Amino acid sequence: QVKKQCDQKLLIRMKTKCVPCSLNLDTQCPAGYTRITNGTGTPDCRYYLEIKTYTLSFPGCRHRCVKEFEQPECCQGYWGPDCMGK
Repeated sequence: QVKKQCDQKLLIRMKTKCVPCSLNLDTQCPAGYTRITNGTGTPDCRYYLEIKTYTLSFPGCRHRCVKEFEQPECCQGYWGPDCMGK
């Protein structure tokens, strides 16, 4: 049996919305993603509060999330939706 399909594993990364660090403990990643930061997350962002005509900016936290995705791909020498060839 010759292997015709050589799927590629991709890692998709994303960050959650920036919120006050004290509120970030229970923030979950979207469905299918795994949280890779702990506690309050990473303090590398700013969130904004609008008060009447002013917009205030505060330091905040967010979590990093990853999702493994398998990209279907044919092995070298094969092509098409069914990986035919040779």
